[in-house]
Amino acid sequence: MNVTLLKALVAFVPMLMLLAGSVLLYAKAKTTSSLLQVLGTAGLMVVVITHVCEALNLFPSMRWGAEDSIGHYHDFWSVVIGLSLFPIGYLFHALAQPASDRSW
Repeated sequence: MNVTLLKALVAFVPMLMLLAGSVLLYAKAKTTSSLLQVLGTAGLMVVVITHVCEALNLFPSMRWGAEDSIGHYHDFWSVVIGLSLFPIGYLFHALAQPASDRSW
């Protein structure tokens, strides 16, 4: 089995759980912070799916893995979106909780 595919499949499980939790939070409380978490998690899921496509050599015209290719920039900006929107949404969600509901 391809190492890239194995890594992508291992990362798929926690990302899927994170996406499910974010979607459930958004379904429960339709707030901006929960929407940011869903969008950030979706960006991270795009990264995982991008690596699956790279490992399976799907869409070879995107030249996955090459530094100057559209596949590289697709992966890069998905990471940037995911790693910025999810923590911001999480922070806003945590700050919006009343002090009595916080466990810390």
